[in-house]
Amino acid sequence: MRIAVLAPHPDDFDAIGVTLRWFQSRGHRLDVGVLTTGASGVEDVYRGAVAADVKRDIREAEQRTSCRFFGLPDNQVTFLRLLEDDTGHLAPCPANLERLRSFFEALAPQITFLPHGNDSNPDHQRTAAFFREIARACASPVVACFNRDPKTVAMRTDLFIGFDDNDARWKGELLRCHESQHQRNLNTRGYGFDERILRVNRRIAAELGGTWPYAESFEVECLGGSHSGANVGTSTTHPA
Repeated sequence: MRIAVLAPHPDDFDAIGVTLRWFQSRGHRLDVGVLTTGASGVEDVYRGAVAADVKRDIREAEQRTSCRFFGLPDNQVTFLRLLEDDTGHLAPCPANLERLRSFFEALAPQITFLPHGNDSNPDHQRTAAFFREIARACASPVVACFNRDPKTVAMRTDLFIGFDDNDARWKGELLRCHESQHQRNLNTRGYGFDERILRVNRRIAAELGGTWPYAESFEVECLGGSHSGANVGTSTTHPA
């Protein structure tokens, strides 16, 4: 299968790294579209970076490093650099919708992974809204897997992948490739970016009550073709 990953920021790919590695290891092709530069997420104190273009280069270099660690070729990662509004968030404008539509239609994926739209982050909200509009117009069905992350407000769990301590160590190293975000979390929260994501994974596993110490979870929806937003699976709600 061909799988698209829509990452509102550099590092959203890594938040579901175990699931994506599971698919890649079985021969499925992954293509990642990073929608925004994520420049606003870099602190001015980090390496003395102040200018937006310098911060952009830092975030994109970190994403390339993490994807190489993951084992994803450079030609399967696209930095879309969509327009941002005055607050540094993804602008909800027609130009961005059409740019994302062109990227998505060129890939023609069977499955798409992206953050859930029921989220406190405006970029996650707008990415999900753009995707739904694009996918509903597709002639062929698209399976959407909306993932849970630290800012997800609430979502249904239709699919999960559990993982162990060895996978968690690998994922932690993947997440620490985003050094600017790791340092920002240490400065503002007292723990790193790796721990921020893995805490969510431990919480998901505990809520599911299984034998895995960690899990990544998804709400699954079928869009496009003859589907009109058909849900898949159970209706269990998990608050973030």
